[in-house]
Formats: sequence, C-alpha cells, structure tokens
Amino acid sequence: MPPVAAHGRGRGGGDGALSSPRLRHGTPERAGLDAEQIAGLVRDVRTLAQGSRPWCAGAVLLAGRGPVIAAETATGWAVRCAAYDEKTDRGVDLPKEARVRMTTDTPFDLASVTKLFTSIAAVQQIERGTLGIDAKVGAYIPEFTAAAAHGITVRQLLTHTSGLRPELPLYDARDAAARLALLRAEAPSSPPGDYLYSDLNMLLLQHLLERLTGRPLDVLVREGITRPLGMTATSYGPRPDAAATEDQRRPWAKADRGMLRGEVHDENAWALGGVAGHAGLFSTAYDLAVLCRTLLNGGSYGTARILGPDFVDLMLTAPGLGFRIDQPWFMGDLAGHGAAGHCGFTGTSLVLDPLTDTFLVLLATTVHPRRRPADSAPRAAAATRLARAVVPLSPGRPL
Repeated sequence: MPPVAAHGRGRGGGDGALSSPRLRHGTPERAGLDAEQIAGLVRDVRTLAQGSRPWCAGAVLLAGRGPVIAAETATGWAVRCAAYDEKTDRGVDLPKEARVRMTTDTPFDLASVTKLFTSIAAVQQIERGTLGIDAKVGAYIPEFTAAAAHGITVRQLLTHTSGLRPELPLYDARDAAARLALLRAEAPSSPPGDYLYSDLNMLLLQHLLERLTGRPLDVLVREGITRPLGMTATSYGPRPDAAATEDQRRPWAKADRGMLRGEVHDENAWALGGVAGHAGLFSTAYDLAVLCRTLLNGGSYGTARILGPDFVDLMLTAPGLGFRIDQPWFMGDLAGHGAAGHCGFTGTSLVLDPLTDTFLVLLATTVHPRRRPADSAPRAAAATRLARAVVPLSPGRPL
C-alpha cells in the first residue's frame, strides 16, 4: 500500500489546542476507508473462533480512522472451556448454557500490552522533568545493585536494550522479600545496547517510578492515564467479568492455578500481587481505541491531555519507547512507515499508524484453554486488511 498522508491529524496533530475529537461510530466511507475491505476484515475475524482447532475461543475487533470507528465486532466465547484435557489435547467444553458469549464490551487480560501504560507513565515523568531519559537507573533505585553496577539507563529500559534476560522465575521465590532480592541482583545477560525484549525492564521501571513518585503503579496509571481519558473499563485485576485465559498447570505453564478468569495470567505478575510493570491490566477494545486516538491526537482526547505532542513523538519514533515500531509480523502492511503497537501473550494486540491516522485493536483468547506456540498471522492479516482499506482523503475534508 502506498503511503497516504492524513490531513490535519496524526502524530503531534489534533483538531485544536483545547479539545480533540472523541471516538464515534460511523461508516467506513465516513472514516475514509474502503467498505469492501472493512467488510472483509470483519468477516476474517469472525472466522478466527470457528473450526475444530480455532485460532482462539473468541475475539473482539475494533478498527477505524480518525475519530470514526468503522468496524466493531465480537465472535466466539469469552468462556468456553471448563478445563484442558491432556489426553485428547483438547478443551473440555462447558455445556452451552454455561458458556459466556464474547461481546464487544468483554474485558481481556492485556498481558504485555500493559507495558505501554508503564511506558507512558514513565514518559509523563520525563515530560515533567522529574525523570531523565538517559539517567542511570541506579541514581533512583541504588539498591538494585546489578543494574547500578552496569550503568543501565532509563532509555535502555524503555527500548529493551538493557541486556536483561527476558524473564526471571519470581513465581518460584518463597516470598516477596526473596522476589525483590532476585530483581535487585539481576545483572544483564548480554551487553547493554543490543535489543533483547525483557519483562524485567518494565519491572525495574515500575520500582523506579514508585520510588520517584511515592505512589504505586496502579495509582499512577489510574490518575495519569485511565481516569483523565475516561477509560473506565481499564484496571488491574481481579476482573471476574473478563474473558477466561488458561487452565494453568505444569508442565506447559509455570504454576498450577487451574482455569483462570479475571486473575492475571502472567505467573510473575500473579506472584507480585497482580500489579506489575509488564502485565496485570485488563481492558476492553473500546478503551484501547481511546488510547490509540489519544496518541494519534498528539496526547489529547476530548479536553484531557496526558502527554504533549513532542513526547508522543518521542514514544512513537523508532526505536520507540515501550512501543514496537514497524513490525510486519503482527502489523502486516501497516508496517513500514512508522506504525506503532504491541502484543500480549494472552492474544491481545493494538496497532496505530500516524501516517494514515488509522488504528486496529484485536483482542483474542488464544490461550484458552491452554497456551500454544505463538501465531500472529491473523493479526498481520487484519492489519493488512486495514492498510488496504485506506483511501486518499480530499485536502481539508474532516472525518
């Protein structure tokens, strides 16, 4: 798809210094999108929960351009299985009357999409001048002796270039003190500077932010992001109304917890009490679309502002702060000219494209009733559908 520039919006844009447009439902044509491609996108997503070996038990799609939601649909089940049967390698289906239908309002365990909120909370402190982007982590939390000794910086945490390994088995530690001791002593496994995606980056960033502000992360996210944006469906757990995730048992999982619904799926986030820098948030497709619109509007939504345009630009410019930039493996043809987004292990994802002012939220229960090898082909296909739906806008035409 050739690049199609947005008119009057996009990165650092917005429709005015005091107010920016809120989301509204409309037709694909009103959004500047091809109706046939959008119909194909909806059709494709509705097949994801079908068949004897579906990609997911259920899914929710929300996509649009500018402030217009052009596609919103739900398919399959929020709760389908009672358990996973190892002998048959299949889920044990609940009776139909006991299952829970997926709806467009169903909350999902966001898994690693939580990292975006932690990153925004950090960039808010950078904007205020209370946190230096190239400051040493040890200057804020010196008791994290390994990070301090290796000179890890805030920027390296936000760009996954600290060298810290992907994960640390905190869920096996005997208590909170032991978990904290493991984090404090964890040294880089590779030279800082090279990209290595790691949950530990966001855990260190959480501790840094909590020390810097004197407030827990859930409060920072609520007061700095979700409350001003009116994201009332976004919070840390427990969320008993959420879509179910996994029948979590060893050996495929790292803990024996049984079928999970409304409790955080990630084992480390669970061990840390449900509020963690890398996982723990629950949200809906609509709330995540609000976040996408906020960033595409330069940090504003309605009369609220959570970041200034320059700092949104900093987050969304390669290599990105918290966000992944131009990743075709889950962004499809939207990748290539500055698209930003993130995925979560439970089946969640979002992509926003400042150049075309488009956004795509695809939330799915890919780990219900148990985790499988990651397959982002449906995410990439959905993003490609949206990219191909973009049509040029007449100069000056408002959405």
